[in-house]
Amino acid sequence: MAAEELTLQSHIQHHLTNAKMCSTENGIAFNKACSEAGFWTWHIDTLAWSIGLGILFLMIFRSAAKKAHTGIPGKFQCFIEMIVEFVSDNVRDTFHGKSKLIAPLALTIFVWVFLMNLMDLIPVDFLPAFAGYVGETAFGVDSHDVYMKIVPTTDINMTAALALGVFLLMIGYGIRMKGIVGFIKELTLHPFNSSNTVVQIILIPFNLLLETIALVAKPFSLALRLFGNLYAGELIFILIGAVGLMQLPLHFVWAVFHILVIVLQAFVFMMLTIVYLSMASSESH
Repeated sequence: MAAEELTLQSHIQHHLTNAKMCSTENGIAFNKACSEAGFWTWHIDTLAWSIGLGILFLMIFRSAAKKAHTGIPGKFQCFIEMIVEFVSDNVRDTFHGKSKLIAPLALTIFVWVFLMNLMDLIPVDFLPAFAGYVGETAFGVDSHDVYMKIVPTTDINMTAALALGVFLLMIGYGIRMKGIVGFIKELTLHPFNSSNTVVQIILIPFNLLLETIALVAKPFSLALRLFGNLYAGELIFILIGAVGLMQLPLHFVWAVFHILVIVLQAFVFMMLTIVYLSMASSESH
């Protein structure tokens, strides 16, 4: 029983481990050799799949743009136009400033995050097993030492990077609309203020603390929400895959439900990004 549990535990751990690359004293190293490498360890599977899916997004929409015409649109053009209109309507209703960046940014976030989430529907053993086979036959590496996580959004580093980009845009828009002095005033003179100068000076540290926490919490929640939902979904797929032949009906039921999670999380990330940037660009607090 203990051996069975250990096997299941190692199976889960293997599927939830990223392929790593790092620099050591002996040169470039991979996976287990990177366990003591520290901060500068690259998750090469996350990088490869996220960049690849980003390129796929660009290719699909570039192809649609090149084929677009004023006549009766085909099914592909209709599908792309529906996505663009859906995002455009949400931006128009939610973002109250003026910016040519927000709509393309929202479209990129929605489609890119959706594509990364969509990888969760690929059977959990398929691509990792193929990677293990290639590593063993082509490079002589034990298949158990070859790792591949194909869902980039189950890596906290990926979701944190996306959220960090949104955070920098929030600060940039805040400074652009309010100026540096106005941005500092927003952090130090709210939510508590007083007409008495001495009292206002005393309140500045409390305001700065509260506003800083509120500002940092936004990208922090963005990253954790996306990561947590997709990581939990991936873990359930892995557990279902360990059942055996009975996994097929269970896998189908969970996959149908998970389609909703995949779309919803991409939509939530996009909408919160629009809301946060709208709040940052607003001239009033």
